[in-house]
Amino acid sequence: MTARAAITGMGILAPNGIGHEAYWRATLAGTGGIGEITRFDATQYPSRLAGVIHDFDPASYLPSRLIVQTDLWSQFALAATAMALDDAGVDLASVPEFEFGVVTASSSGGNEFGQREIQKLWSRGPHFVGAYQSIAWFYAATTGQISIRHGARGACGVMVSEQASGLDALGQARRAIRSEARVVVSGGTEAPLSPYALVCQLASGRLSDSADPEHCYLPFDAAARGHVPGEGGAILIVEDVAAATAREARIYAEIAGYAAGFDPQPGGGHSPSLARTITLALADAGIPPQDVDVVFADAAAVPWLDRSEAAAIETVFGPHAVPVTAPKTMVGRLYAGGAPLDVATALLAIRDGVIPPTAGVGELGDGYQIDLVRGDARTARLRTALVIARGFGGFNAALLVRATD
Repeated sequence: MTARAAITGMGILAPNGIGHEAYWRATLAGTGGIGEITRFDATQYPSRLAGVIHDFDPASYLPSRLIVQTDLWSQFALAATAMALDDAGVDLASVPEFEFGVVTASSSGGNEFGQREIQKLWSRGPHFVGAYQSIAWFYAATTGQISIRHGARGACGVMVSEQASGLDALGQARRAIRSEARVVVSGGTEAPLSPYALVCQLASGRLSDSADPEHCYLPFDAAARGHVPGEGGAILIVEDVAAATAREARIYAEIAGYAAGFDPQPGGGHSPSLARTITLALADAGIPPQDVDVVFADAAAVPWLDRSEAAAIETVFGPHAVPVTAPKTMVGRLYAGGAPLDVATALLAIRDGVIPPTAGVGELGDGYQIDLVRGDARTARLRTALVIARGFGGFNAALLVRATD
């Protein structure tokens, strides 16, 4: 297992931009995509704001026969995959099918499709439930649809650990590159804005009830009151470095290090595991903490979770020792799509030498000793970025991307 894994292509669908350049321009400008949920009447819900993609037309990316088979979550991923493959310039005809894999992240699955068909079951009877209900809601549906559409018969799988699953999928993609794969489609998307999905999220007690789109998601802020959900995400093309170099591909960065951990139950007397997870990722990459140029935070905007994350960053790097950012405040938490979008954002930050801001955050809460990038984007020389992700229930992961030149 000595092969190195590079990221050579990306496809982004985010509430503030479709396509990586449109998303990047909006993000650097601090332009968000959070607003009222419009896909259904959410006026009776305590949380009514979300990061919503308004201009996505699946017919622009997919044949009609595939649209009726899939939930919006999978449609996002299929469209992002097409973008990513085009961005990478991969000639799939030259890649043996058993050396071409797909590993995606999943969280809520095809919840909108599933709710629609369940409503048909209870209101009209079983004969009115569509045949595709058996697959469209399933958490592995996106991996399956991508692999079928593009002829990938190599290492395929799905990682399910909520927000952390995007990094876990990329870690698994790197493992596949180190064994038998030449190219792996990885990353994740999310479409969590159906009535059923919103009710499930409200049960966590972590959603913001703010009605102000500009200040509803404020991680590390003295006024933090929870996050808002969002839809979309990013798909990345992970490729063997030697193969990518041989075809003279543009390499955004190498996946240099990865680790995953699991937090003990709060109040049980055991320390959170995030600092250890970050340390293990650094050791995997073979680099010291001072070589990390920027941290993309998980940024839950739940005070006790924010303090736990800040403490982990301070423990590993020292107080105010590394710039920290959370551009997800502009789009919401995208769950399975959130960490891949953060990784894509880190790649663009390395490419252009600029750290995007944590929009909306004003005064940090008492006791925080992190250098949170707020206000405007910050110019910086960037070679190595750390992305942190934590999933509901204790999952956590850390991934390092590093420039290869």
